Parts: sequence; C-alpha cells; structure tokens
Amino acid sequence: MLRQVAQGVWVHESEFCQSNAVVVLGRGGVLLIDAGIHGDEMACLANDLSDVGQAVVAGFSTHPHWDHLLWHASLGGAPRYGTALCVTTARDRLAGGIDPVRLGIPEDVPLELLGNITGLPEATARIPWDGPVVRILEHQAHAPGHAALLIEEHRVLVAGDMLSDVLIPMLDVNGTVDPVENYLAALRLLESVAGGVDIVVPGHGSVGGFDQVQARIDQDRAYVLALRNGQVPADPRVGPSAKPGWEWVSDVHEGQLQRLAQRSERDGTPR
Repeated sequence: MLRQVAQGVWVHESEFCQSNAVVVLGRGGVLLIDAGIHGDEMACLANDLSDVGQAVVAGFSTHPHWDHLLWHASLGGAPRYGTALCVTTARDRLAGGIDPVRLGIPEDVPLELLGNITGLPEATARIPWDGPVVRILEHQAHAPGHAALLIEEHRVLVAGDMLSDVLIPMLDVNGTVDPVENYLAALRLLESVAGGVDIVVPGHGSVGGFDQVQARIDQDRAYVLALRNGQVPADPRVGPSAKPGWEWVSDVHEGQLQRLAQRSERDGTPR
C-alpha cells in the first residue's frame, strides 16, 4: 500500500528488509525510485497507480545492488536510469549471471528485467523527467555510483542505502580505495542539503521526519568513526538493542571490522 509522506511523494514498504520504493508525482505520470522486491508487491503498486490514473514515466535505481535494480512488466516500459558508474558496475556484476540462492533472493522476485537501466551522462545534476526537480547527489559510499536524490520542492531526501534506523552504514570494503573516507564524504554531502529536508526515506527502514535527518547523519558518522578506530560502537542497531529480526546486522558489523583490519594490515596503514 502506498503511504503519502509529503505532497506529491509516496512510499511503498516491502516485507523484504523494509525496502522502500518511492513514487513522485509529475505532470504526465510518476517517477518510481527503487521499484520494489516481490513480484506481487510491484504488480499491486502498478494497479494502485492505474486506479488513480497514473502511469510510470521514469524509473531510477539508487545503486547497483540487486534489490535496487528490479522491475516488473506491469510497471510498463518507461526509461529507467542510474548514474553512469552505477550502470557500468551493475552490467559488470550481472554479465556472468547471478545466483539467487547465494544472494538470498526470494523465489518470488522477478529477475527478467533486472538491471535494465540507462546510465545518465557523468555529472548529470537532475533526473530527466517532466516533474519536480530531483537532484542527483552522487557519492561512492556503500556502492559505486550510489546516488541520493533530493526532491527540493517537497523537501524530501531519498537516501538510498544510507541514513537507516535499522541498518548500520555498510561500507564498500571490497571495492574502494578508502571506504571509510568515502563514507564520511558522502555523509558530508548529505549534511550539506539537510537544512532543506523535512523527510528522509532510507532504502531500508522507517521514514524519518525533520528531527531525524541530522540525527541519522550524526549517528551514521559516529558508527563509521568507531568502525575506523576498531571500537565497539554505542549504536542501538548493533548488539542486544537491535530491532527484533535485525540481529544479523551485528554479523555485518563484525565482518566490516575484520575486512578493515585486513585492509590495514595489507596496506601497512593505521585503521
């Protein structure tokens, strides 16, 4: 079910990891950001839009992880975009096919249209569509070519896989030269627009109000700094205080600690 979070902006939350699809109303249809996970959910979303006389006229994937590259035939054939680096990375990763079992992809996830996205020219500042200005804030935290989106007119920040109340910052520890600094730089980028934001929508987790925007930036920064220093973070998303069903996030944290320690040992640099 679509839930309105701001004028002209709705969110559909999936049962899978509280994944959020975002719908933005334009003049001739809607922009759909990170379409969803389960096939029946996306089909329901398409029906809900049809019932109110709206069609999807553009799509956008915030980053090149499988759960943000999905689509359903009932949503139509609108152009789907991502940053240039997002699309290049997705194509490289999908070139040899994917193993749904290894990736933990549920059986009812439609993979036929996975990753059929067009890369926007480098340094493109806005999504090309007939609707409110949606600024592209590209950074290299979490995944190559990751983009947060700022819907300026409605003061909504679509954060992709950042600023979550249930997920800790998940660094691109395998791919980037300096994953910690890349993440801190991304947080500074989001902080630079935070004053114009009333609503933050994470890729996974609960939608946050104006009082949560800076608070989540601060929380994520504190976690990343603790991770860099090899400390146990005072973070409610990790350990016994984690939300029921999200206990596995502590395993993610331990894995990140190990990978950063390995990188430090390999490169001969301090944490």
